[in-house]
Amino acid sequence: MPVPPAAPDNRPRRIAHLDMDAFYASVELLRYPELRGLPVVIGAGGRYQPHTLPDGQRMFYRLRGYTGRGVVTTSTYEARALGVFSAMGMMKAAQLAPDAILLPVDFATYRHYSRLFKAAVADIAPQVEDRGVDEIYIDLTDHPEDSLTLAQRLKQAVSDATGLNCSIGISPNKLLSKIASELDKPDGITIIGPGDLQKRIWPLPVGKVNGIGPKADARLRDLGILTVEQLAHARPELLQRHFGLSYACWLVEVAHGKDDRPVRTHSEPKSISRETTFERDLHVHRDRAELSAIFQQLCQQLEGDLRRKGYTGRTVGIKLRFHDFRTVTRDFTLPDAVADADAIHHAAGACLKRIELDQSRIRLLGVRVSSLESSTPEGDGSPRRAPVQLSLY
Repeated sequence: MPVPPAAPDNRPRRIAHLDMDAFYASVELLRYPELRGLPVVIGAGGRYQPHTLPDGQRMFYRLRGYTGRGVVTTSTYEARALGVFSAMGMMKAAQLAPDAILLPVDFATYRHYSRLFKAAVADIAPQVEDRGVDEIYIDLTDHPEDSLTLAQRLKQAVSDATGLNCSIGISPNKLLSKIASELDKPDGITIIGPGDLQKRIWPLPVGKVNGIGPKADARLRDLGILTVEQLAHARPELLQRHFGLSYACWLVEVAHGKDDRPVRTHSEPKSISRETTFERDLHVHRDRAELSAIFQQLCQQLEGDLRRKGYTGRTVGIKLRFHDFRTVTRDFTLPDAVADADAIHHAAGACLKRIELDQSRIRLLGVRVSSLESSTPEGDGSPRRAPVQLSLY
């Protein structure tokens, strides 16, 4: 295993990746404990809300009764055993697991539990990088406790604060810790030390590496490279010929467990957006009133997001996905940054006029604000431009 970059006093780094186990589904099971052990799929709209009978018994919808265009947000491990995973179309999921319980999404509650678990972790190890609603990186280099004891403390703190389980991977860097946190799910602790790169990481399929997506995975398979070990032993010139210099260099690095990225305790978003997938395709003319109302609502929600997070933005964009899954985006850059719904709506409307709609039917509509600036003045009183978050490679 390569020697990781050291801390300033030459101590090797210790980086943890904490990933909540089936987070949205687990939050729902706190609310509906009678569903524990059953296949549960989350991703429906509000009309699939469970209802309570006069005798106090709760009645739930089954997946076989779903109609619409939605996708699975998440599922319990029991549903995953039946082949139902995140981002799968709900209708396909219904074919695989018709008797699974169907629940609507409740993002406000998920964000609440997200804040709880992150605060519990920060009380023990404050060097935290937020990676989304259900996962974080933690720099443990300066912590005096050994890795196993510390991981157990973190898991207990998360459980005490939320009633939920998480899995933790610890290694010298973010790359290996991200992989490690998946190895012993659910409710696992995985520590990658000397020799474990070859024993635990190299036998894995290359697709387990964060940053090797489906297309790259397929191309590597065409080259006969199926495992991380085979990638580590691949000829660099072969990789460069098929992937280009930059990505080939990155593939060589990650196959040998190298990753110098620091844990960033503060990062700025590149854009803030709102979008919705309709239960049925909406016709641009016959359903114009409904589309207009949804369009206005998205702009109002986006205003709330921007003001809550303290941003304005100069570039407004829209996203349309048509009935045939063709996706079109358009952007409009304003002379001054905005955050109010009317200005966003006006600029997004200008984007719409640049798209040929004819007799189109639309399945998804989204609105986005980018080129973000902080709405809180700093220094000389001028707003600061949000820095760009570095990518993986």
